Amino acid sequence: MQSQSSKPLLVYDDTCDFCRYWIVQWQHVTGDRVDYAPYQEVAAQFPEIPLSAFENSVQLILQNGTVLSGAEAVLRALNNGLFFWCYYHLPGFASVSEGIYRFIAQHRPFFSAMTQGLSGTHTERTTLCFSRWLFLRGLGCIYLIAFLSLWVQIHGLVGSNGILPADQFLEAVRQQIGIDDYHLVPTLFWLNASDAFLNFLCAGGVLLSLVLIAGFVPPLALVGLWTFYLSLVTVGQVFLSFQWDVLLLEAGFLAIFFAPLQLRERFTRTSQPATAFLWLLRWLLFRLMFASGYVKLASDEVWRNLTALNFHYETQPLPTWFGWYVHQLPEWFQKASVIGMFAAELVVPFLIFAPRRLRTAGCIGLIGLQVLIVLTGNYCFFNLLTIALCILLIDDVTWKFLLPNRFMPTIRFVERPRHRYRRIGIAVVATLLFLLSGIRFGGQIFRETRFPAVAWIAPFRSVNTYGLFADMTESRPEIIVEGSNDRITWETYQFRWKPGDLTIAPKWVAPHQPRLDWQMWFAALQGSYQNTPWFLNFMGALLQGKSEVLQLLAENPFPDTPPRYVRATLYDYRFTDLATKRSEGVWWHREWKRIYCPAISLR
Repeated sequence: MQSQSSKPLLVYDDTCDFCRYWIVQWQHVTGDRVDYAPYQEVAAQFPEIPLSAFENSVQLILQNGTVLSGAEAVLRALNNGLFFWCYYHLPGFASVSEGIYRFIAQHRPFFSAMTQGLSGTHTERTTLCFSRWLFLRGLGCIYLIAFLSLWVQIHGLVGSNGILPADQFLEAVRQQIGIDDYHLVPTLFWLNASDAFLNFLCAGGVLLSLVLIAGFVPPLALVGLWTFYLSLVTVGQVFLSFQWDVLLLEAGFLAIFFAPLQLRERFTRTSQPATAFLWLLRWLLFRLMFASGYVKLASDEVWRNLTALNFHYETQPLPTWFGWYVHQLPEWFQKASVIGMFAAELVVPFLIFAPRRLRTAGCIGLIGLQVLIVLTGNYCFFNLLTIALCILLIDDVTWKFLLPNRFMPTIRFVERPRHRYRRIGIAVVATLLFLLSGIRFGGQIFRETRFPAVAWIAPFRSVNTYGLFADMTESRPEIIVEGSNDRITWETYQFRWKPGDLTIAPKWVAPHQPRLDWQMWFAALQGSYQNTPWFLNFMGALLQGKSEVLQLLAENPFPDTPPRYVRATLYDYRFTDLATKRSEGVWWHREWKRIYCPAISLR
């Protein structure tokens, strides 16, 4: 028996909706490598194959006349090397896969209904070209925000006259590690640690962000952005040690391989995104969300007894006025919100790997959580970056349903041949990143299990662990910094964003991050300046009247000459209630606790 085609022929049942749906999906995968035909039209050409065989399973007829059926036929037609190898070499794999195939074939009406319910009835090729376009533009905007936000405060933080000068940091590192281990501190500032170079990297980051937003040479722009931001994060020390900084670096690194290799990204001629890196970005989103829920549940009784939100809105680093009002809501609402949060962080992330309709529902749930966080707290660009990752859960077919036709571009899909060595390289890099991230994620979740050490990857901050607010703070210590010339009359230094004046409402500042204000929150939790190494540098800058540091503050009570003395006191801050706010016009109530840093002077 010989096939009538020069290519393999897959024969299927044309009366079965389930079969027709999956045949179309397989055609997208195989292209012109395989011919397809219903057995109702071609069965007579193959009298050696019983009609019952055509009715019970697909039949793949090879050019030499060999006939394969069932799961074996599907794996051979799809040219899935890994599973096809397992079919013939892994004990038990063939029998299990054929058993699954027979079960599905015998219950095709049920699985047809389930497929339509979960994936829809469309038969178009599943593509994510528009989602990739949106994601890369969103990532460009987030990089732009990050560089601009940092640029306006970088000199006060790590400039030569800043709190933790970058050049002094690198000199200390050089003395500690010598010249052989510079890779432990990866930064371009080894070339030049001047203030001008700080400006250069920030300005370069802004320019490259605009290039990425415009769609020019996306991979090269992303390489530059990742390199520049890693360089700044490395010398930023404690001021750039936040989870969203490393999240941006990890997402940005994966995006280098996810972006199209084009001089200018265009819808009129584009290629399907690399599947491996699409799933690595989704895997990143899963790790981010699931770990954030897991560490709360595993680490803190306050989260487990559902009372964390009784404190969270007033004790978080930079509250918003909307969060003040949410704090006034009854305890049953706060507990219900904690349950909803756990559902969003521990259950919804599994929908990332579900069929398209469930995946879209999961996307909506995750974005909804981020919107609520934006309303009640200032978390810089973290929420925007999480939403950008969520966009990759939506395919182009869903976008056509969600958006009016005039907003949905016409995508011309072009299949570009990939050279063998490039395919191998992508597979190796993707596999390595998946293994490294899996080891780190596994070590975070299964703490009693010993995983291989991967410390060598840590300096590059592109394979990370995540988990916000593992331990809920139940009170809000707040540092008030004061200056004096006689140690009798003390004037208060007002910060731009952190709580101070009781009558000033909590503000929205995100996506900008005032990094000194954020670190003052951490410093207060340490209880004393002795546990906060950078704090004395900050106090010394006030005594010296360094303009770069003073510009980080909202108000300098000593505009002409610096004070002779500065001190810091610790207060306990709490939100007022509605009645107090109406009668007294104050958002905060505070009580003096103790001296945080005694009066010091330059002498």
